[in-house]
Amino acid sequence: MAAPLDDATRAIVKACVPALEAHGPAITREMYARLLADPEIRDLFNMSHQEDGAQPKALALAVLAYARNIDNLGALGGMVERIAEKHVGLNILPAHYPFVADALLGAIAHVLGDAATPEILGAWGKAYWFLADILIGREGQIYRAHDAAPGGWTGWRSFSVRDRVRESETVTSFELAPADGRPVMRHRPGQYLSFRLEVPGHGTQRRNYSISSAPGGDAYRISVRRTPGGVVSEWLHDSARPGTMLQVSAPAGDFTLADPAPDSVVLLSAGVGLTPMIALLGALTDGEAPGAVRYIHGTRSAETEAFGDYVRSLALAGRIRGDLFYSRQAPAGADGALIRHDGRITADWLKGQVDVRATYYICGPDGFMRDMVGVLRESGLPKAQIRYEFFGSASDADLVT
Repeated sequence: MAAPLDDATRAIVKACVPALEAHGPAITREMYARLLADPEIRDLFNMSHQEDGAQPKALALAVLAYARNIDNLGALGGMVERIAEKHVGLNILPAHYPFVADALLGAIAHVLGDAATPEILGAWGKAYWFLADILIGREGQIYRAHDAAPGGWTGWRSFSVRDRVRESETVTSFELAPADGRPVMRHRPGQYLSFRLEVPGHGTQRRNYSISSAPGGDAYRISVRRTPGGVVSEWLHDSARPGTMLQVSAPAGDFTLADPAPDSVVLLSAGVGLTPMIALLGALTDGEAPGAVRYIHGTRSAETEAFGDYVRSLALAGRIRGDLFYSRQAPAGADGALIRHDGRITADWLKGQVDVRATYYICGPDGFMRDMVGVLRESGLPKAQIRYEFFGSASDADLVT
């Protein structure tokens, strides 16, 4: 366990909050520029999040949250767990942490100049290693659990594409089976897989994709939306066929059902944010007497609506209640199983639908999640009843903690 930070260190870190508010993104951009100059370190990162600026912004927000909560680090438990799970998915090891320390402290000194006194750099060095020790310890626990689990593994494991299914005009599912023919670790619904891929013309790429299949069986399924210009998504759609080999790390992520599952659950998603929800639906409706499940999803049109037949079959069987929103064009005619809506899911609509007994699972674009989470918080739901998953980096200040 990491030794507690001393009062002087915490006081200096807190005093740096205004500087972080003003210069945090510049510091993290400089930090990543230093880190990514090393090809071995660069290969650990999803470079698309560097190109769009999401990763530096997310780290700046996380560092700011750390400084603001240095006297109450328990408030950051969710953020720390998300980071640890993400690190495990990408196979981050203790040996990588010194590189980050050097880059971070060097970036602080570079951006703040003479204001980065030896006392400030010393305090941030202590604060970094305090948090790093917590992460290293938690990541070690997760790695050991993966190694000990039936069908589990650590590091990268070869999987073969066993099948592919077109779910909509933009989403294709890929069924992945281990090349060694051995069992797979039972995932928790809502988790994701991380991939190390060699994409022709683009070198090594790292990506995370939610598992869209319910637990059980001898394979995993991911469902990927084709993103125009997306290096990996376009390569998967165009080139990944049965027999294509992919390098995969064990299931990770904390966007999961409690055990036992809550009696009342609302799954609230937009766009490709539905992929973990499909796995959650499978788990929630698998028993003889499922709890109350409501599925609310927003998409552009019937052509972009993935897993529509599956969702309707659950609704027709009385296993779920459902609302579908179509932002561009709702299908013509009535749907006896699900309630159809024109337009997007809005905060005003959700305000009239809040069930204070339910646990909400939310996934979609950051702006959508911010609006939905804001309504639920304003309605008085406790933190434990509001769960959300980021696709990419947490670049919205309202969602970091």
